[in-house]
Amino acid sequence: MFIFLHINADSSYLQFVYNATESPLEEVYDYIVVGGGTAGCPLATTLSANYSVLLLERGGVAFNDPNVLLEEKLINNLLQADEIDSPAQAFTSEDGIVNVRGRVLGGSSMINFGFYSRADEDFYNESGIEWNMSIVKSAYEWVEEAIVTKTDRINSWQTSVKRALLQSGIRPDNGLTLDHLKGAKISGSTFDQTGRRHGAVKLLNKAKKKNLRVVVHATVERIIFASNTSLGLSAIGVVYRDTNGNSHVARIREKGEIILSAGTLGSPQLLLMSGVGPRSYLSSLNIPIVYDQRFIGQFLNDNPRSLITITPPFPLDGIGSRVVGITKGFYIESVSGVAPFSSPLSPILFPDPYPPLNLTVLTILEKLSRPLSTGFLRLASPTNASLTPIVRFNYYNDKRDLSQCANAVRALGKMLRTSVMEQYKSMDQHGQRYFKFVGQALPQNQFDDEAMGEFCRKTLSTFYHYHGGCLAQKVVDSHLKVIGINALRVVDGSTFVVSPGTNPQATIMMFGR
Repeated sequence: MFIFLHINADSSYLQFVYNATESPLEEVYDYIVVGGGTAGCPLATTLSANYSVLLLERGGVAFNDPNVLLEEKLINNLLQADEIDSPAQAFTSEDGIVNVRGRVLGGSSMINFGFYSRADEDFYNESGIEWNMSIVKSAYEWVEEAIVTKTDRINSWQTSVKRALLQSGIRPDNGLTLDHLKGAKISGSTFDQTGRRHGAVKLLNKAKKKNLRVVVHATVERIIFASNTSLGLSAIGVVYRDTNGNSHVARIREKGEIILSAGTLGSPQLLLMSGVGPRSYLSSLNIPIVYDQRFIGQFLNDNPRSLITITPPFPLDGIGSRVVGITKGFYIESVSGVAPFSSPLSPILFPDPYPPLNLTVLTILEKLSRPLSTGFLRLASPTNASLTPIVRFNYYNDKRDLSQCANAVRALGKMLRTSVMEQYKSMDQHGQRYFKFVGQALPQNQFDDEAMGEFCRKTLSTFYHYHGGCLAQKVVDSHLKVIGINALRVVDGSTFVVSPGTNPQATIMMFGR
């Protein structure tokens, strides 16, 4: 077990966290959960009430990492993202867009901006998953009671953004609410009032500790299957590797299950590496075919993001994101702070162009709520699970997405023309007031569809809200069981047919519960 000093009630989960190098070479549990992330932590905690559970996480523990825990330093998660061992693992899609995925106990809930908002109604109706809405409500409340802060005390920039949303026609004013409602609102955050993060890892504090073993730095390489004439094909265990290169086998008891919660990239990757996927593709990689499933790794979807950034004529305190504007087709959020642009972060926030300066910046971002363009993933290696799969999202492949982006950017232009935004203009030597844009400025003619489309393409980035790859009703059934295989489920964003409409972390934590 890891030795931690000063373990308190907020981090009591550390008592049952172990490094994979300390694990036995063979072990047996009722349930094995692969992926100790946004879904895996609440899922393992819930199961531990009545069953023995092994939770396997490929990353480490960010118990003392200020870049993970403190809101004022959260941008460093992106700055320091690498492919080796950082909490945020960097990758670039074949579309050329820089992205990250969580590689830490607590998953992406430990590296995001903390915005917390429940899914909209359309998500449940279109998901292909069978929901009990009473349980959904209680699951959200279980999460929120533990890690979500609600307050209508927001900084001056967030206050201005909310007023600009209302003045520009994104109404009504929904006040402070965790529900996804059209209009403008203040939502919850997994950062508390002191700026300290409370991600999904904190939900492990609710676990029955004698029933739960959490193993970190454990890279699962494949699922073990067995087949017989009476039961058919069943998952019976997993093989994982520790940082010393030793291989470990964990199996499930009769009536137990293996549950993949490795995320949009990790869950389809593990299925493919285990021989579950399109026959011709697996054969081309010399992976023994266990089950022919043509939809695994397909229908990946990422919400494209565009933004405008200005530098104000006066310094501003505060960072973070609490205010949002919601319409049927797009979603508007904002952040503020001091960012170092002469860094790897520069092309993430400001694709074209960006200055080699440190500036106080104010950013308004839009994302498409439900893009229609979809992509796919392929294995970077048939045997090395530590390599991020090769991903293509095909942003704007469906021209309707580009049209919706143009509408969203026009909404940003309307916000800038409101009276509340006048104070953020600078003044030139002739006394003319103007917005000092950092990066790409808005097109002069915002009714020119071609110019707006070009702006969307030039400023294209990600909100890190990608999903798909193991879709409900294609790879899993309405109860999340992998179709055609016993004792195997997928519980994470890879099963989502559509986006929750908002930041998905609330929905995914509820999902795990």
